[in-house]
Amino acid sequence: MEAYVGQQLDRMIRSLAARTAADREPGAAVRLPEVERAIGLLFHAGGGAPAVRVTAAGARTGDSYSSGPRGWLRRIAGTPRIARGRLDVEALALPPVIAVHESRTLNRALYLWLAALAALAEPTGDWISDNLRASEQALVMFPGLSGVHRQLLAAELALRPDPAHLRGSAAQAERQVRQALSGVLPPAPCGVRPDSVAPVWLWLDWADDLTSDPAAPVRDPQTPAPSGRPRPPAAQDNQRRHARRVQDERDRAPLLMFFRAESLLSWGDFGRVNRASDDDDDGNALTAANDMDELAIAPDGETTASRVKFDLDLPSAAADDQPIGEGIPLPEWDWRRQTLIPDHCAAQLLVAADPPPFHPSPALRATARRVRRRMETLREGLGRLHAQPDGEEIDLDAYVRHRVETVSGGTRSESPPVFTRRVRSERSLATLLLADLSLSTDAYLTPDARVIDVIRDALYVFGQALAASGDPFEMLGFSSVRRQHVRIHRLKSFEQRWDNAAERRVGAVKPGFYTRMGAAIRLATDHLQSRPERLRLLLILTDGKPSDLDIYEGRYGLEDTRHAVQAARAAGLTPLAITIDDQAYDYLPMLFGREGYVMVHQPRDLAQRLASLHARFMRAASH
Repeated sequence: MEAYVGQQLDRMIRSLAARTAADREPGAAVRLPEVERAIGLLFHAGGGAPAVRVTAAGARTGDSYSSGPRGWLRRIAGTPRIARGRLDVEALALPPVIAVHESRTLNRALYLWLAALAALAEPTGDWISDNLRASEQALVMFPGLSGVHRQLLAAELALRPDPAHLRGSAAQAERQVRQALSGVLPPAPCGVRPDSVAPVWLWLDWADDLTSDPAAPVRDPQTPAPSGRPRPPAAQDNQRRHARRVQDERDRAPLLMFFRAESLLSWGDFGRVNRASDDDDDGNALTAANDMDELAIAPDGETTASRVKFDLDLPSAAADDQPIGEGIPLPEWDWRRQTLIPDHCAAQLLVAADPPPFHPSPALRATARRVRRRMETLREGLGRLHAQPDGEEIDLDAYVRHRVETVSGGTRSESPPVFTRRVRSERSLATLLLADLSLSTDAYLTPDARVIDVIRDALYVFGQALAASGDPFEMLGFSSVRRQHVRIHRLKSFEQRWDNAAERRVGAVKPGFYTRMGAAIRLATDHLQSRPERLRLLLILTDGKPSDLDIYEGRYGLEDTRHAVQAARAAGLTPLAITIDDQAYDYLPMLFGREGYVMVHQPRDLAQRLASLHARFMRAASH
């Protein structure tokens, strides 16, 4: 009981002390969401990697926000916890709130300066020299920040502790930081780290993986390990925390067990039980992480593949779809090495063996009939030719141009091109729809409908619509289990008709595995770029970001997908993503560009939105 009371009292005092420090100048504090958009624009405009996102940094033990003297309450609370700027391969983590300076303008400018610094950072391992070089390049790239930087520099020096009041290595490190802030570059690496001095708010910290060898191979966890019970999903949030890789020492001495002196244990009571791994999660993982200065990460002897193999193993040949031919080798982009690895993935075309009959609901049939009638009107519609010498109606724009040219002394004509004429339009359009069939589609959108159900309905309506339009189209679904098993489900090829068999294959789609989107886009590009049509449309229907069991998580998958989209555009295709993911704004602009994706906020409208988008491209392809 006394331990619980002590913990609650300590938490209350620390919270009150932190709140007192943050509320000293409540009008001067600037929060990250207020400037997050401006930070992202400045970071990417300066050359920052498109896959790096802006997020809130986790708090670590350090000096106060102001680096000034501490009051009695904060002296009782001990060393407060602060959040400092940090850049790694996936995120630019900035303090969730900055109240360092008394001026709100300076606090906001500090956010923007850190974004400019991160955009031009080239870490080598020497923290001081790296920040000085990045600062010089930022002032060259963004000369408009020069005046603000001088103000921030003067304010930073005013906040620094006096080296005369420090001792030993702390005083020496502070002198070196002051010299660097004054513009004196150290002659050699001095070994000063961010955690050895008071916070330098004008500088960033770098992750170790930014300074590692980019050509070093990244381990692909394929080695099987003993499978255990499936672990519960870990709680997640958007905060970035500092982590350090350590060696797990728990199994080095299996016969050593710590216990209280008054405990009596017999040999039969002793067992090699790793409580830290075997006990269930109590749901307080995020709270524990927030209370730690550093997350120590050690390998536990299991690979990611072995942990999920219990539920995500590949089905047997008898229960799986039928493969079509041999596997297709596909390349993959390694952004660390900046190279396209040939034949790195293997895609397998699959077709449903004996799909059951598909019985759409009456409401879905009504939607399909309505969309089909709309497409039939566009199939052989009449187009208009403007500025013609004869026609049914006056072309007002052409007539105004003709009158201006005549008044200004232009050549007169007995049959001026001022009419519009209706002609039978002809289209040159081929479409390939690539549908994400990953495990995330098994989630429920409503109490009676899953994501996969919405996708299945959209595929059915889309197939009915394009069959009425008369334009060639192909429909594929995809999921993956590591790079050796990229599963491509052929629902309808360009050569096949839309018939009952195609409808049954669409009705048989089910949630698959993971989302190796880059490989799927490359295979779709190969299929579509061989078409002779003038406009070739690649539609990607997805509900989440790229992911897989191996290194494809995070920035690796995003960069590979982005490279595949750029290659599709270079091949003359028009890629367009349609998503129902609420978090798509975080990654789709980087993958497809600002105009290369469409958000569907109401998933039930997906079928009609998909048909409306295609109708727009049908008009564009008419001539």
